[in-house]
Amino acid sequence: MIRLAFASLRHRAAASVATFLAVAFGTALLLACGGLFETAIRLDAEPQRLGGAPILVTGPAGFKPPGGSQRAAYAERGRVDPALAARLAGTPGVAAAVPDVSFPAVPVTRGEAAATGDDVLAGHGWDSAALTPYALREGAAPRGRGEVVLDSASARRLKARAGDRVLIAVAGAPETFTVTGVAAPGRHVDAPAYFFSGADVQRLVPRGADAIGIRLRPGAEVEDVAARVAASLPPEPKVRTGGDRGAAEFTGVEAGRLPLILLAGVFSGMVVVVMALVVSATIGLSVRQRRRELALLRAGGATPRQVYRMVMVETMAVAVLATACGLVLGRFTGGWIWDATTGRGAVSPALDFRLGPIPLAGTALVAPLAVWIAAAFAALPAARTRPIQAFAEAALPSARVAPFRRLLAAVFAAGTVALAGTTMFMGPEAAQAVGGPAVLTGSIAVALIAPELLDRLTGRTAALIRRAGGPLGILAAINIRARAGQFAAVLTPLTLGVSIALGNVYSQTTAAEAAKDGYLHQFRADTVVTSSAGGIAPALVERVRRADGVATASPLVTSHGWIEEPYDGKGTDPATLIGVGRQDAAPVLTAPAASGTLRNFTGNVVALPEPLARRLHIGVGQRIVMRLGDGTRAPVTVAALLRDSSDYAGIMLPADLLAPHTTNGLPTHLLVRAAPGTSAGKMRKAVEEQVGAFPGSGVGGDGVLAETVERGLDVQAWINYLIAALAIGYAAIAAVNTLAVAVLSRRGELAAQRLAGATGGQIRRMLLIEGIVLAVMSLVLGTVISAFTVLPMAFAGGAALPSGPVAVFLGVAAAAFLIVVPVTALAGRAALRPKAVEIIGSAAA
Repeated sequence: MIRLAFASLRHRAAASVATFLAVAFGTALLLACGGLFETAIRLDAEPQRLGGAPILVTGPAGFKPPGGSQRAAYAERGRVDPALAARLAGTPGVAAAVPDVSFPAVPVTRGEAAATGDDVLAGHGWDSAALTPYALREGAAPRGRGEVVLDSASARRLKARAGDRVLIAVAGAPETFTVTGVAAPGRHVDAPAYFFSGADVQRLVPRGADAIGIRLRPGAEVEDVAARVAASLPPEPKVRTGGDRGAAEFTGVEAGRLPLILLAGVFSGMVVVVMALVVSATIGLSVRQRRRELALLRAGGATPRQVYRMVMVETMAVAVLATACGLVLGRFTGGWIWDATTGRGAVSPALDFRLGPIPLAGTALVAPLAVWIAAAFAALPAARTRPIQAFAEAALPSARVAPFRRLLAAVFAAGTVALAGTTMFMGPEAAQAVGGPAVLTGSIAVALIAPELLDRLTGRTAALIRRAGGPLGILAAINIRARAGQFAAVLTPLTLGVSIALGNVYSQTTAAEAAKDGYLHQFRADTVVTSSAGGIAPALVERVRRADGVATASPLVTSHGWIEEPYDGKGTDPATLIGVGRQDAAPVLTAPAASGTLRNFTGNVVALPEPLARRLHIGVGQRIVMRLGDGTRAPVTVAALLRDSSDYAGIMLPADLLAPHTTNGLPTHLLVRAAPGTSAGKMRKAVEEQVGAFPGSGVGGDGVLAETVERGLDVQAWINYLIAALAIGYAAIAAVNTLAVAVLSRRGELAAQRLAGATGGQIRRMLLIEGIVLAVMSLVLGTVISAFTVLPMAFAGGAALPSGPVAVFLGVAAAAFLIVVPVTALAGRAALRPKAVEIIGSAAA
């Protein structure tokens, strides 16, 4: 039987190619996901500016919930006590321990702040130049106030030399500095660097160090010194070596772990399921086409086990070859997905993409295993069918599926309903995580009973098909019902692609719209001041407050953190922390205080949403401990409970408390309200006069906040859009191959119709109607399946219907038709090319 299996592959080229392509592309995508997952686990990012320090000591590694084992990356860059440098300098093997501070510094040219990137902190103390190292090419080091050394690339861009004066916005405020020198890095450094004197750093950025760089004595081993350094440190600071050092230099490296794990985990699961279902459908199609051949084998004395083994050997021979090709293709696919992900800002481009032996070995094992399970599932009916029954079904194939498949379909359908029902009563964040798998469970349920479902749907809509297609529509409906098993192999990947695409995109747009509305509804402002110079300077806040017609000018800071005591029970999921100014005159917060007060909202205080406080049994005046975005534990007193029942309500802190614990150390916006009796337009003009003295600052309306929120949501959106695009692409590959095999296998049937008087044009139109019916049914089924994810998620977010552009649905619908129609036309033309008499007379017919 094994020799027979290999011999039959030569005569089953079309079906073998369909299986090969499905497995090869599935393996490539699976390997790419494995690379993303390994990258997320390693988080290797080779440092540039700090690359001359083999060891870096940074702030806390991440928040570990009480009783938990996992750590969540902090949203902000942590701090470390610079006084530790003196202690570490005495460690055996350490040549020098240098504190490093990074802060916003943006040169001002022609009255505008030069763009350096949202995550680039270009200001540093001159002492940290030794951590690259930078070497002076001209001039001298900065010694006193108002002096700066420029890196060579920035000096060329600004056309500045030693002795020139440049305007630089430091911490949001412009100040003139004298260029005392120009320095060149000893290694490749992408980001600009402006080095200030120690006196200026202490004056402009009075906070702890971001890292302490350790340089070694000659002959000292990195691992040995790192162990000694770690033993001499308090519990919180983290010692970094190798590729782990990049997280100390590049913001967002550790924050990229969750998006990468999400992308890799979700899509790899989808790929395995889709590949298994597609392969199962392709093998099922091949088996149905060979009913008579398999019946002859059984009648000739072959046992069910031998028939089963033959089908399995045929499939696995193709699968092993396809897996090998997919592993080669996966390296290029992984690189393309990585470039697309970093190019859209989903993760930091400083991360190094890793695709090592573990993802290779895992993919080489998982892909054939998934194919083996799918093949075993599809080959059983062929092995168990009796010879007489097989001959009968070869003449008139049955659309019925095995009772076991029907039972499994019922289980998955019940699971889909259960997931949807559970999702409705969860919070938005939990709903998005729990409701997503409903797309897969629903698609599996449809795939298991696809022949029966297709037969019944076609029977119910036969009258509609007849009215739309006329006599050819009648014949198309008859063909679909008679060949439901073959057409189900096409329906399955199309339905999967449609459901995954619609479910992922509309769940994202729905969640994003709810998150944006939930965030924005917390504020009211007549004017919003922004800054591209690193943040809103305190001096700008004071000037706007004194402007004519201004009642309130409240800084706005957004971060993430946890209530640690009493523990909020959110695990590693952080809460949104919002920093605002005093709410005395005209509050910028929309939620009123249910108890307590927001007047004189300064110092170590906090205002909690009333539902959260009620759940944690917290009252006004109670002392709690917050874990802020940089890992700092902040004891605060509850000043007020806010009457805000939104699932997106944030925890309110004073801006002057929260801002120093963010990466930039400054507010990102300034919310301004007009005084009673003053028009918003008049007040805005007064604000613009004050803002003009701060290059990089601008004045806008409420839409500025919306744009900021949307940019933050774009990361998650891009991941879901990428998953949707890959799902549609993979479904297209599977459907195209399966559809071509199904059409080409009907040469004999089509030849008989031509001999009976049908023209080639009539047959092509009939095939086209069949394809359109399949596309419509896959679109309907995929939409229904996706509704079990999208509708409950919308309900969980407080909306009756999902949000999102109609163009997405139209695009997915167009993709379904563009997959089916051209392939049907081309395959039909190829099937009709030989003469009908030759086909009927050939042995293949």
